[in-house]
Parts: sequence; C-alpha cells; structure tokens
Amino acid sequence: MDFEKLQDIIADQLDVDKADVKPDTKLVDDLDADSLSVVEIQMAIEDECGVKIPDEEIPSLVTVDDIMKAIEKFK
Repeated sequence: MDFEKLQDIIADQLDVDKADVKPDTKLVDDLDADSLSVVEIQMAIEDECGVKIPDEEIPSLVTVDDIMKAIEKFK
C-alpha cells in the first residue's frame, strides 16, 4: 500500500482533510481518533490490501508512519 492510499483511508475514516494526514501525524493527539476509529482504520486497511495487522499491534500504532511500518511488517 502506498502512502497516498493510506492517507485516503485515514482521512475517510476520521473525516479529516487528507492534507492533515502526514507520516508524523499522531492518530489520537492530532486527528482526535479514538480506539474504535483505530480499529476501523485497521479493518479498512485489511479490506483494501489484504494485510492482517494483529490486534495486539493496535496499541503501538501511534502515528501514520507506525501504520505504514505495520503494513510492511505483516504483508
């Protein structure tokens, strides 16, 4: 998955401007995501690219870059 596609998913799930989604953007602190939103992002990523990010990884997904790294790790 490329960064732009991930930006689209996060912006859509959190109803934020795509320009606000950068690699160092923190999901909770910067985009006001809650735990349910992070799980919804996880599920959308799984649907889009078939990558299963284990549930125990969710707490470590703090920034957008963390999600990119998890996608690479588990693909």
